[in-house]
Amino acid sequence: MTRALRPIDLARLAGVSTQLVRDYADAGILPPAERTPSGYRRFHRAHADALLTYRALARGFGAETARGVMRAVHARDTAAALALVDAAHATLHARREALRATAEALETITDEPAPSPRTPLTIGETAAHVGVRPSALRVWEAAGLLAPARDRGTRYRRYHAADLRDARVISLLRQAGYLLPRIRPVLDDLRATGSSEALRAALAEHSRTLTRTSRAALEGASRLHAYLGD
Repeated sequence: MTRALRPIDLARLAGVSTQLVRDYADAGILPPAERTPSGYRRFHRAHADALLTYRALARGFGAETARGVMRAVHARDTAAALALVDAAHATLHARREALRATAEALETITDEPAPSPRTPLTIGETAAHVGVRPSALRVWEAAGLLAPARDRGTRYRRYHAADLRDARVISLLRQAGYLLPRIRPVLDDLRATGSSEALRAALAEHSRTLTRTSRAALEGASRLHAYLGD
């Protein structure tokens, strides 16, 4: 019979708190554990393996997917667990393809002159050019990313060529997963220098992040394979 492990033993192994170990057990992330006559859980090596497998999966696929995978495994539904892993890999691939397409589109936007309408555009016309809703332009303006001129009489927004270019850049970076605060320095650099170097650097950073995530996903899948074998 293998030596019983305490919650503190699992916590130290994974570098988490004992309460988190208990939460994982309650959530089905760990396999069912027997209890002592006094009600304390008694863990074994299988629980340690499950904990490390979950933590590895979470790093690569996110906590929600990792939780679903472990629950499916412990419910003896291996097909469902592997379907979640496959879907997560597909999502990573889609993110990488979106990043590639965004990089190509950004090169076109920043290296070619933005269209120069003969008259300023309204918010509705600008939204149609960019492919977003007018409400998105208002959100970006509230975040300080856009600053369209205002008509003196009506106070309606008027978007010029530079505003249209900035809106297209924001839209593409949002599609690539960038939060609004991270877009501001990219736009600041683009406006100050007219260079696309900041955009290239931002996309390269995102690509490196995806690569790290993909490697973590590979490690998580490897640990899951070993856990299923055990």
